[in-house]
Amino acid sequence: MKLIILDRDGVINQDSDSFIKGPDEWHALPGSMHAIARLNQADYTVVVATNQSGIARKLFDMATLNAIHQKMHATAQQAGAEIDAVFFCPHIADDSCDCRKPKPGMLQEIARRYEINLKGVHSVGDSLRDLQAGFVLGCVPHLVLTGKGQKTQEKGGLPPGTQVYPDLAAMVDALLSSQQEHAATS
Repeated sequence: MKLIILDRDGVINQDSDSFIKGPDEWHALPGSMHAIARLNQADYTVVVATNQSGIARKLFDMATLNAIHQKMHATAQQAGAEIDAVFFCPHIADDSCDCRKPKPGMLQEIARRYEINLKGVHSVGDSLRDLQAGFVLGCVPHLVLTGKGQKTQEKGGLPPGTQVYPDLAAMVDALLSSQQEHAATS
């Protein structure tokens, strides 16, 4: 199985410092759905791993989060893309849970659900905590400069081997072209 893990806000959709609190605030980033469709066409199973502390902060409830994700899935389907599953952490940092990135609990749950070792699995995020959560489990880290990505790159401290791209579409272009080159030389 070829699995790829994407952060949501700032990678797939526009981010907001005041949180995405409803479906009307959720807007796909240009090219992100087409990029996911291209991953699907290359036999990737696409999953989302996202911190959603707005639930613990009482900015929105589970029904609203589900409605946001329904809009994301519908938008993906309109582009011929499929997001297989969405994993989320509803906690704030003070809750000391294991699932809030940069802790690896959410990604460990993905590994259990798909019965896969995450070593070598590509993980895409716009913040350091996105990259750290996967890196400790052997994921290949990719930073996109959308969302908080530009600030994340400027702060530095990225996990070793992090590759940086302008957006998800550019990351997918690079990934798929490197796989085609590898297949051609094999």
